[in-house]
Amino acid sequence: MSRSRAAQAVLLASLAVLVTACGGGPDGAGGTSQAAGAPASGIPDTAAIVQGVQKDAQLNAALPANVKSAGLRLASNLQSAPNNFYAADGKTPIGYEVDLAKAIAAKLGVTVAHQDMAFGSLITSLQSGRIDLTMAGMNDTKARQAQIDFVDYFTSGITIMIRKGNPDGITGPDTLCGKNVAVVQGTSHQKFAEAQSAKCTQAGKPAVNVTATDSDNQNQNQLRTGRVAAILNDLPSAVYISRTAGDGKFFEVVPGEPIEGGPYGIGVNKANTALRDSVQKALQALIADGTYGKILQAWGVEQGAIEEAAVNGGS
Repeated sequence: MSRSRAAQAVLLASLAVLVTACGGGPDGAGGTSQAAGAPASGIPDTAAIVQGVQKDAQLNAALPANVKSAGLRLASNLQSAPNNFYAADGKTPIGYEVDLAKAIAAKLGVTVAHQDMAFGSLITSLQSGRIDLTMAGMNDTKARQAQIDFVDYFTSGITIMIRKGNPDGITGPDTLCGKNVAVVQGTSHQKFAEAQSAKCTQAGKPAVNVTATDSDNQNQNQLRTGRVAAILNDLPSAVYISRTAGDGKFFEVVPGEPIEGGPYGIGVNKANTALRDSVQKALQALIADGTYGKILQAWGVEQGAIEEAAVNGGS
């Protein structure tokens, strides 16, 4: 992950108030829904999208026998909105990754059970056979490909978050020259901001004034009050914060492809090529029929959509 797990925990804490009173169906029921009507702000009702997925008999037949009989065991680190996190009941997994996992399982004709696991134990749990899949905003990289296989499902990267209405006229990295920009200490965002500052000065422009803090929450407060002109964040988090903070009235995301983008991958044991290939084909079918796009659009993260569910496509 490009962000530290500690930073994600702080982000979750700052979003907790936003998901209060949000609900969701039991895992495997298909999407998130509200018990008493319309979804709460930032939590889409995706039940109809997921429930509309039809089983592919050929893909089901190609599954390993244990998956056909017992369903998929999928592990995530459930603390990263909007990727995967808990609803207000504290036990129902929700998020765009959760919905994609349910849709993939439905296409394969099996159930999926989510397990909450420390991020650092996901790969070893796959290797030991404790779980079948991981889906936790894990970057598909060459180093990780030496340990497990990936089916890529999303492109993330650095995104610029600004005040609503863009009063500072920021349209991309080159317009950060001379601006105050906040990042979380020790992240890839900080490295990029410092590199961009060097580019600015080399071009004869003012440097980027980089402020590194301990949390997203601090950065959001600085942006709201105008002490900084922009925040650098990961695409899904930036989009979700922009949609939910102040009911969407505080922030927005600069349009465009993620900066220094790379794929998130569904992790699969390298020995389990049958499952890997089945998951890849199921995801590709969901991309082709529009289900994938509808899920991402519902969560507001369609900027990270892919066209091809590549196997080990990361670098």
